Amino acid sequence: MKKMTLARVLLAGLMTAGVAMQAEAHRAWILPSSTVLSGDDPYVTFDAAVSNTIFFPDHVAMGVETVTATAPNGEKIALENASRGKYRTTFDLQLKEEGTYKIGVASSGLRAMWKDDEGKRHMWPGRGQQANDADFATAVPKNAKELRVSQSSRRIETFVTAGAPSDAVLKPQGIGLELQPITHPNDLYAGEVAKFKLLIDGEPAKNAEVVLIPGGSRYRDSQNEIEVTADNAGQFSVTWPSAGQYFMEAEYEDGKAKAPATVRSGTYTATFEVLPM
Repeated sequence: MKKMTLARVLLAGLMTAGVAMQAEAHRAWILPSSTVLSGDDPYVTFDAAVSNTIFFPDHVAMGVETVTATAPNGEKIALENASRGKYRTTFDLQLKEEGTYKIGVASSGLRAMWKDDEGKRHMWPGRGQQANDADFATAVPKNAKELRVSQSSRRIETFVTAGAPSDAVLKPQGIGLELQPITHPNDLYAGEVAKFKLLIDGEPAKNAEVVLIPGGSRYRDSQNEIEVTADNAGQFSVTWPSAGQYFMEAEYEDGKAKAPATVRSGTYTATFEVLPM
């Protein structure tokens, strides 16, 4: 599988969420303490970080200010007890309504990279900045050399369910690279096949590349990556080899961007819990 190039392109968007990625090995994730719950108004605790090792906080904490939680009825609900440490952020979520909740971070916008007359590289927006696309014309020189402009998006998501699962929060918004589950993300079992669909701006993300990594890689000699490619309908499937937490990252890029961009790209990241049979 080709290297994950979008980490560099989407650096600025991630930093608005308090994420500073310095190498391709760094991956951002939101990990729930449990994904399937019962009882009256249960709580879930989440860890959020960017790390070299999947689900082991060893690089930098994720900022909580742009993390949103969506209830089964579509309303945004407040995070509780949020705290940011050196390597990870934690927060709680009370599930007062039965159904499936979506927790995540999303960003999108124009990104530009170019060289000046002296060969020095520049990027817009700058590190840690959130740009307004309307500022592109004045922020990027009209005679910029080796100019690369992309319309990029990134999503980092996870899902939890209280009681019976629901589908309302799984509906795509038509912006950037999104996951449209065919198999419910909180109905995953070891040894069974799960099916998903990837969309880019509401259309099938043909041939999108996907990698899935089981948790616990800190204690293994290999990542045990599962690599798949979406078909022409944007669909792919995976047979879960064992129970546990899984990290998923999908990439997509094409030339169907709107001017002034020439490249349209997206990255989608999710965390799933696969239960034993």
